[in-house]
Amino acid sequence: MIVPIFLMNKGCPRRCIFCNIRQISGRDTDLPTENYLRQQIARYISFSRKKPSTLELAFYGGNFTGMPRCEQERILNITDVLRQEELIQGIRISTRPDDLDSKRLLFLQNHGVKTIEIGAQSMVDHVLRLSERGHTAQDVCTSVRLAQSFGMVTGIHLMLGLPGDTPEYFDDTVTQVIALKPDMVRLHPTLVFAETLLAEMYSHGCYTPLELSEAIRFCKTALIRFEKASIPIIRLGLQNTDAMEGEGNIIAGPFHPAFRSLVESAIFLDMAAKLLEGESASAHKVSFAVSPQDLSSFRGNKNANARLLQSRFQLSDVTILTDTAMKRGTLVLLVNNRCIATLYRSDLFP
Repeated sequence: MIVPIFLMNKGCPRRCIFCNIRQISGRDTDLPTENYLRQQIARYISFSRKKPSTLELAFYGGNFTGMPRCEQERILNITDVLRQEELIQGIRISTRPDDLDSKRLLFLQNHGVKTIEIGAQSMVDHVLRLSERGHTAQDVCTSVRLAQSFGMVTGIHLMLGLPGDTPEYFDDTVTQVIALKPDMVRLHPTLVFAETLLAEMYSHGCYTPLELSEAIRFCKTALIRFEKASIPIIRLGLQNTDAMEGEGNIIAGPFHPAFRSLVESAIFLDMAAKLLEGESASAHKVSFAVSPQDLSSFRGNKNANARLLQSRFQLSDVTILTDTAMKRGTLVLLVNNRCIATLYRSDLFP
């Protein structure tokens, strides 16, 4: 279990055009003290009832390796004690791709850092320049491969819909990230936060964010492509915070508190439509079978998928059944209680 600790943009050499870290993290703190870290660990243990040995402290919201070495040492000396006391199992950090080298990685490794999440955002240099990231796609490749050579668990953070981004660019980004074989990916569409350069660009008509339907369409393809490559997307969409929900904090963009659920539901709707398109229009009543774990995804919000299928294919009834023997991500079409066709979500997109 991950215990997140936010560093509030510390170590970042610049402020990217999309960044308002206070609203993203919902916190504004100095470097964490030992007492604060112990309190957070105790709170998570109490809440989750997990054993301390399964906990991992995660330092997010900043560029850990870009902080002065003395600040890194101050934090990691505390976590060394926490690891010795077996209160935590390991450390993970977030950082920039241009702030990793062998010396830094050896230092992190010696202090129990096991996971490094690298903020790539895009693998297209044109998009990175417009977002004022200050690094290149090659920097991402170099840092990921270097971290992997040290035996680190690696994650890559991506953003969809940045200035200059296109469906083709995003598809190329996914292709390049898959080639790097990270252990995990985080992906979310770009939102326009108040008090950012992106907000100024939006107000002057120089930037148009994605519509929610567009973000869902692009992310469902990316999700399946990463799944095919055995790379899990551990977060799809920004984690909601109280600050993000405050009036006027999110100016524009495809924000939804349950974004991943929307993407998963859209995938199952596509799967059901593909199965029905191959069947005779004479079938007015159909049933679908799914794993119990996929039931809510297939139903969609307020059973919206069934209603959409009824309208699109002129069906009088759509019944959804569950089968504990079915593998997740599988959809079976039945007509008159007879299995007509089966589709796996990995086969939905080429």
